[in-house]
Amino acid sequence: MKRMYLIPLSLVLAVVFNFGCVTPSIPIPPPSPERMEFNVDIAGGTARFAYPPTAIYAESTVYVYNRDRGVGVITTSQIDGRVAPTEPFAAMLGDQVVVTFERDQQAVSTCIRLRNGAQSATDACE
Repeated sequence: MKRMYLIPLSLVLAVVFNFGCVTPSIPIPPPSPERMEFNVDIAGGTARFAYPPTAIYAESTVYVYNRDRGVGVITTSQIDGRVAPTEPFAAMLGDQVVVTFERDQQAVSTCIRLRNGAQSATDACE
């Protein structure tokens, strides 16, 4: 009689331990506009993007896409999550620019209206 209860209990324990090994992915937050830095060359009609060290973005693929002009750049963040200034891409003040960090099969984005220097959450796209 005791054996009948041990088999189902061992099966339950095996299932529980198997699911315990699966670690759920923790969602990464979207990039903060206040931490985004754009260097806009008004005369040249280009901009460069940079982001300070942020560990959660370590070795991410970074897409900077200008919605208004249909162009952008792709780069990789460094091991500390920093994005060095990107190559220049076509942009003017006020353009809608989407910054996307992609890591571990997750992608998070923030869209801002471009201004020179640090951005602001009040500059979010419509």
